[in-house]
Amino acid sequence: MKHLRSNKGFTLVELAIVLVIIGIILGAVLKGQELINNAKMKRAYNQYREILSAVYTYYDRYGKYPGDDNTANPRWSVATNGNNNGLIDGLTLGCGAGATTETCQAWLHMRLANILTGATTASDGTRSPSNAYGGSIGIGYATVQGLTTQWIAFDNVPGDVCQSLDQQYDDGVYNTGSIRGSGDYNTNPNIIYDLYFRL
Repeated sequence: MKHLRSNKGFTLVELAIVLVIIGIILGAVLKGQELINNAKMKRAYNQYREILSAVYTYYDRYGKYPGDDNTANPRWSVATNGNNNGLIDGLTLGCGAGATTETCQAWLHMRLANILTGATTASDGTRSPSNAYGGSIGIGYATVQGLTTQWIAFDNVPGDVCQSLDQQYDDGVYNTGSIRGSGDYNTNPNIIYDLYFRL
């Protein structure tokens, strides 16, 4: 007859060690995810700052906003002139190929001036760049949450990211200040919004 003692299993100490190792691995995975999320959020804010800088570099160089520049076509034959009213008219998220509106021509003007990288043809140079969350970036004059001014807009931004950026760099309220959202990301941070930064 066999003794039950000959069947060996894990001791409590061995089980405790295995659980500690699993805990350490899970902690590292979660911390890594947090680092990725923070890096994407910082990248999105830096994209806003880069575009803001690009717009004012263009303005400093030519005395007009990109897209609104009425001397762009003589300078670069592939560009469409703006109306020079001091505004980047319209605000389109996701400018397509060959768009002639000021909001889309702004990208082509800045690329032709070697301020932004990207295509410099009349067909592809007007395409909007992508933001860190896979959505597109728009620029132009529009009314957002009651304030009519020029904006840099990001679409497809998670609500918790909108909330965090607004709290870090503005007043934390979705419909006031210089950072605004297309909806109340403080009440419902689990969906996607458009996020607007005042130019």
